Amino acid sequence: MGCVFCDRLAAGDLEAENELAAAFPDAFPLTRGHTLVVPRRHEADYFALTAAEQTAMWRLVNAVRARLERELHPDGYNLGVNVSQAAGQTVDHVHIHLIPRYAGDADDPRGGIRWILPAKARYWEQSSPGGYGGPRPAP
Repeated sequence: MGCVFCDRLAAGDLEAENELAAAFPDAFPLTRGHTLVVPRRHEADYFALTAAEQTAMWRLVNAVRARLERELHPDGYNLGVNVSQAAGQTVDHVHIHLIPRYAGDADDPRGGIRWILPAKARYWEQSSPGGYGGPRPAP
């Protein structure tokens, strides 16, 4: 079975590209402008990419963000990389999600990507010394 991201790379309908990576719209966007940045080489594991491939991908994240700023004027962003099935990866080709966020697109955006584990997302309601909201314990 083929790779949908390799197929998209081969089709050439790209929003941005460089020698080692490319960007295209997410097929199932969460928000306007949701973009995927992928390496040109087929690899499932982000940590198996070369440093040059990782750098090329992050350069494209910044280039795509600049375009989104000009065209869509989002209020914020979420960035995400799912590594392995246990972390929610459903396409076995590395990809970075660049998700523009807009005021009002969620009732309460606090916690951002922490909502992947809903029971732990509302950290601001939990009491944990040394956590985000509490003082650090003495050494």
